[in-house]
Amino acid sequence: MNKMKLGVNIDHVAVLREARRVNDPDIMHALYVATNNGADQITIHLREDRRHIQDVDARDIITHSSIPVNLECAIDKEILSIVCELQPHRATLVPEKRQEVTTEGGLDVFGSAEQIRSAVAQLHAASIPVSLFVDPSIEAMKKSKELGAEMVELHTGTFANLFAMLNSSLAYTNHSVKEFELPRSELTQKLEQSLQAIKDAAAHAHSIGLEVAAGHGLNYHNVSYMMEIDEIIELNIGQSIVARSVFSGLAEAVQEMKKLTTR
Repeated sequence: MNKMKLGVNIDHVAVLREARRVNDPDIMHALYVATNNGADQITIHLREDRRHIQDVDARDIITHSSIPVNLECAIDKEILSIVCELQPHRATLVPEKRQEVTTEGGLDVFGSAEQIRSAVAQLHAASIPVSLFVDPSIEAMKKSKELGAEMVELHTGTFANLFAMLNSSLAYTNHSVKEFELPRSELTQKLEQSLQAIKDAAAHAHSIGLEVAAGHGLNYHNVSYMMEIDEIIELNIGQSIVARSVFSGLAEAVQEMKKLTTR
């Protein structure tokens, strides 16, 4: 069984800071606490709108981190140039919309194939490995390999949302009332189908030489499902860790997640 790496996304620490535009909480403190309490990787997203992580944050984190930094970014010429200059351990290409609350779905590896291919080539020219954040389908795995990525990160948002609807009164707000009215048996079937799609995509990606990560909506309650998939070797988790840290502190929140993600 492959060892699982825990990538701790600290974007939401910067979200709290940007609410008041002061350096509190300090993103560098978050880096050190996560590193010293079990994180195998730090993940950050340098968005075009700079709503949380700023250029100086990305530079400082990459410069001073003692563990690998996974820098998420959109397929944008300005952002890609910055990423090439910063030289993170890996760049993960993600879809991005100004109006979204958080990343919604995977990259359109078919409709945006040429832009993605060009971005991958630009990053490779700067000696930066590339992961593509994609929806879990065998077709998307094949296309990601064709586009030159070394890794895929499977979008687990659909799975996480269905799990929340089945197991909690606090489901995500981006669902219609109609979805909530589905019979429990149908929701359970949809959850099983979503999980099977992740398993099938992970297996196929691994079989064609892609490394496999997963992320989006994973938390302390649903992450055990990902631990059962041998081909997934990395999980990137942020919001649930930072949310837990409000009550228990970041060190304990990272430690708890590390225990749940240790094989």
